[in-house]
Amino acid sequence: MPVLDRFLSSAELGRRWGAEEPPLCPAVSLAAWSWELPEIVRVVRLLWKSKGALQGTRPREQLEPEPAPGDGPGDARLRSPTGVLSERRGSYPFIDFRLLNNTTHSGEIGTKRKVKRLLSFQRYFHASRLLRGIIPQASLHLLDEDYLGQARHMLSKVGMWNFDIFLFDRLTNGNSLVTLLCHLFNTHGLIHHFQLDMVKLHRFLVMVQEDYHSQNPYHNAVHAADVTQAMHCYLKEPKLANFLTPLDIMLGLVAAAAHDVDHPGVNQPFLIKTKHHLANLYQNVSVLENHHWRSTVGMLRESRLLAHLPKEMTQDIEQQLGSLILATDINRQNEFLSRLKAHLDNQNLSLEDAGHRHFMLQIALKCADICNPCRIWDLSKLWSERVCEEFYRQGDLERKFELEISPLCNQQKDTIPSIQIGFMTYIAEPLFDEWARFTGDTRLSENMLSHLRKNKAIWRDLHHKQRTQSNDHLNEGTEKKDDQTLKEGGAP
Repeated sequence: MPVLDRFLSSAELGRRWGAEEPPLCPAVSLAAWSWELPEIVRVVRLLWKSKGALQGTRPREQLEPEPAPGDGPGDARLRSPTGVLSERRGSYPFIDFRLLNNTTHSGEIGTKRKVKRLLSFQRYFHASRLLRGIIPQASLHLLDEDYLGQARHMLSKVGMWNFDIFLFDRLTNGNSLVTLLCHLFNTHGLIHHFQLDMVKLHRFLVMVQEDYHSQNPYHNAVHAADVTQAMHCYLKEPKLANFLTPLDIMLGLVAAAAHDVDHPGVNQPFLIKTKHHLANLYQNVSVLENHHWRSTVGMLRESRLLAHLPKEMTQDIEQQLGSLILATDINRQNEFLSRLKAHLDNQNLSLEDAGHRHFMLQIALKCADICNPCRIWDLSKLWSERVCEEFYRQGDLERKFELEISPLCNQQKDTIPSIQIGFMTYIAEPLFDEWARFTGDTRLSENMLSHLRKNKAIWRDLHHKQRTQSNDHLNEGTEKKDDQTLKEGGAP
């Protein structure tokens, strides 16, 4: 799955927007507005209509700059003055950019320009299904009008642990991640504090949502929305909330929303043994997590959401996002767990210290990423079935291409109950026990541990029943074989 990019330099990107595109909206004091979801919807619609009129006068050829001089055909990343490489894959068809850079005959120049222009249009129109260069005939709807009231009612309870993200995704017509983040940014006062442009914010969130693969049973935009809702709950824990800055909150929410963006539906060992270009790019170290981070940075720059902030601040935000997203690498579980235990044993966590706060944000994101066993049974079971389905699909791929089947990916041997029991015992339970030590006996921590233990007990019962049924079938088969032997006059 190639990583596509247009080889833009951030300097050229900044000059283009600065010279050609007027501000999306006049300076407005957001502090005076008490925003609810319907107001956000109406404001985005109005802003985009005005922006559409401005964009209508821009020449089509200038929708995207030409490749920067000196960029090689194999380099699919952006480098900004901050020094952070970024990736940006699009939802448009995969095209080998080497074909665009290897044309030597003069007769091919016209075709080359046409293809580049086509790519520019694809990139522009796929940046968002809602915010397009041409105003659609029908009015823009962030939510279906029939369900707007129900979705708004659910958002009023977004801080509750029994929040049903699957229902919310249906009520928002598959836009759960965008709608949730718009609401949380407004609830936490981030739009006003950072003076964010609502259209740019929406564009960035749509990019993130659309760069998740909907065909993945587990690693999709609904999982990202679920992790974001869990992160919101953790950020409200008194032990943490009393020390968090607006920057901490924004970092936590953005990292949660984008922590698995462009996940291919297979794990790191699969990418390594198939010699995937991402494994080579990141030298087999936190391959997926590095890709999620760099893709997020690319989308932040493309949307220009933070372009109005000082360069030093945007550089710090990009680096901290990387630190948070890289912490979700399951191979680093023991590293973070040991460090958390040491802090709690020594009672030396000082959340006034920015480094300690960042570490606890990493722990919170790790908890949010694997919190499925701590949800109520109906939701937990659904997530368990989805993640195992994704494992089994990878196993089927490995079987098809005669590769060694990865652990947990063999549907004939690895059952859902056995996978979940092992995950809860060795991964989830140790982490959430330490998280409860940190937060104290809060209602949320008690609920999560209670659900975790109940769910584990249910999976144990199901596992026992499966083994019993399997043994019964085995015995039944043996008895039939013995009966056949006796009928043929042989000894059993």
